[in-house]
Amino acid sequence: MSKLKVVWNYVRRHKYLITILAFLLIIGVLDEENSLIQRVKHKREIFELKREIKHYRNQYEESSRELKELTSNPEVLEKAAREKYLMKKQNEDIYIFEEDLNQKNEK
Repeated sequence: MSKLKVVWNYVRRHKYLITILAFLLIIGVLDEENSLIQRVKHKREIFELKREIKHYRNQYEESSRELKELTSNPEVLEKAAREKYLMKKQNEDIYIFEEDLNQKNEK
């Protein structure tokens, strides 16, 4: 009985501390949907998705600019056809060096 009294006195003396610790345990770890661990994971995922959105926006703007340039300037269209698709004019020879192919493959 004396051990029970000692525990009870300890709980009575530190009831606020025990309540706060229980609350932090529930909120921090045990609650699966709203735990602090899940919140950190979601924040990290949001950061990665925002970074990805920014990357794709920049890529879209660059592609839009290239498309506008290709549709408005026939010289740029010819240059792109020659470089990217290895097209040629009639009676013209094309020489492809291995270094150029390696650089294209790396990009």
